[in-house]
Amino acid sequence: MDRKGVIAAGNMLVDHVHQIVQWPERGWLAEITHSERSTGGAPLNVLLTLAKMHTGMPLQAVGLVGEDSDGDYIMAMLEQYHVNRQHVQRTHAAPTSMSQVMTDPTGQRTFFHSPGANRLLDLPAFERLDSSMKIFHLGYLLLLDSLDMPDETFGTRSARLLAQMREQGYETSLDLVSRKGDPRYQPLVLPCLKHLDYLVINELEAGEFSGLEMRTADDGPHIDNISCAAAKLLAAGVKQRVVIHCPEGAWGEAAGQAGEWIPSRMLSQAEIIGSVGAGDAFCAGFLYGCHEAWPLQASVRLAHACARASLLCANAIDGAKTLEALQQEMDLSA
Repeated sequence: MDRKGVIAAGNMLVDHVHQIVQWPERGWLAEITHSERSTGGAPLNVLLTLAKMHTGMPLQAVGLVGEDSDGDYIMAMLEQYHVNRQHVQRTHAAPTSMSQVMTDPTGQRTFFHSPGANRLLDLPAFERLDSSMKIFHLGYLLLLDSLDMPDETFGTRSARLLAQMREQGYETSLDLVSRKGDPRYQPLVLPCLKHLDYLVINELEAGEFSGLEMRTADDGPHIDNISCAAAKLLAAGVKQRVVIHCPEGAWGEAAGQAGEWIPSRMLSQAEIIGSVGAGDAFCAGFLYGCHEAWPLQASVRLAHACARASLLCANAIDGAKTLEALQQEMDLSA
């Protein structure tokens, strides 16, 4: 059977984004001048970016949301973009995960995050998934409390899940959350690597995992160290491809092959409207390339085009483009 489609699972949340006049002193009031909400978290951002490519690829979401208006909003967005939501469960035990995002006039953002129902997502949610689908993508490790728990056989419950998915014939992919100085990177990430086909992370996460400096003294990408981190991740078990991305470009490396640095077409700071979800957009483009068996360089160039489109809009989804438009963007940067 020729398997086709992407399942994305894990963190599902709603971002409530507020523009404020100024950050208040403690105990004082600040006026909100504009508010909007958008979906957030790796699964939703990846799936909706893929949906907006208009390729007809089958898409399925797996997650847990509350019986509340934010949960209703997530379900409505999946319905709108024709993503299979059969395995998005509702719970009375916790509210839908959400973030209150305060943006001051300088563009500086402050996040107040409520983990909510994502903490409860566990192995039973992943039973009887569609076996005709090709890729299973999980995100974000370090924010899924139940799946981050220890497992006697596999090290962590998320490693057990990824092993089960590979046994069922899926190609597996993983995303992490960016958390500086979190001591759990190695103990939570290492057990998963040998059950992965694809790992797509940014330079901050690669630095936390490898212990190497990812940027030079003049704040450019330290390409030698980035390539070393990618080699370490492949040596630790990733089966097919590792990509480490940063604003200036990405290092892509496949098992048994020499890696390469693939530069991006940079935007000026003035052009960037919002960086929320740009990493997920990059991941969506890369997974599409893997799904279609594109060469590594072409997959990364599509990922760059997706991330660039995302940066031109305030939230994670509004900038997403059709595959045709993205390929025109790739031709411009060739």
